[in-house]
Amino acid sequence: MTPGEGRPDDAGGPHPVNGRRSELTLTVNGTRHTLTLDHRTTVLDLLREHLGLTGAKKGCDHGQCGACTVLVEGRRANSCLLLAVAHDGHRITTVEGLADGERLHPLQQAFLDRDALQCGYCTPGQICSAVGVLAEAADGFPSLVTPDTARSGAPVALTADEIRERMSGNLCRCGAYPRIVEAVADAAVTGAAVTGAGVTGG
Repeated sequence: MTPGEGRPDDAGGPHPVNGRRSELTLTVNGTRHTLTLDHRTTVLDLLREHLGLTGAKKGCDHGQCGACTVLVEGRRANSCLLLAVAHDGHRITTVEGLADGERLHPLQQAFLDRDALQCGYCTPGQICSAVGVLAEAADGFPSLVTPDTARSGAPVALTADEIRERMSGNLCRCGAYPRIVEAVADAAVTGAAVTGAGVTGG
């Protein structure tokens, strides 16, 4: 089956084609795709090799660098570690799906305004991770550096220490970390990126 072809809405889970391949449907950046994939296909390879979405990068391919970060059902995840067949029916947002037409997502704009990139290889993963960070903080998820006195479930203020801790899974070999922290802080102050964090293509 080719990308974009539909499947009955009542289809329950991946449909095995043979012992090695299954048909599954995902919504990526608002577009529904039905594909038949090898069970070993990762979400990263699905995006890059089958859908032509090359924003998410293959860096370490071991979940250590964060270059492949995308949003799955609104939560950030390392797509190189996710088997596509396990995400049948899920909504995935990549860096290509964050902008609203020609209007950049607030975090994309903040990265430009703060010059929070150099070679740009890690930037898509950094931005997707930052979208997830703002959503997690707004929903009250604590981090290692969140004060013990913080009220449970209350939004967490994104100080520089909070941003550094929460973004620590995304490596920048160019060393643009100070500007990345500033960009995320800018978006946190405006609050605009929290609204955009719910953009999951559905």
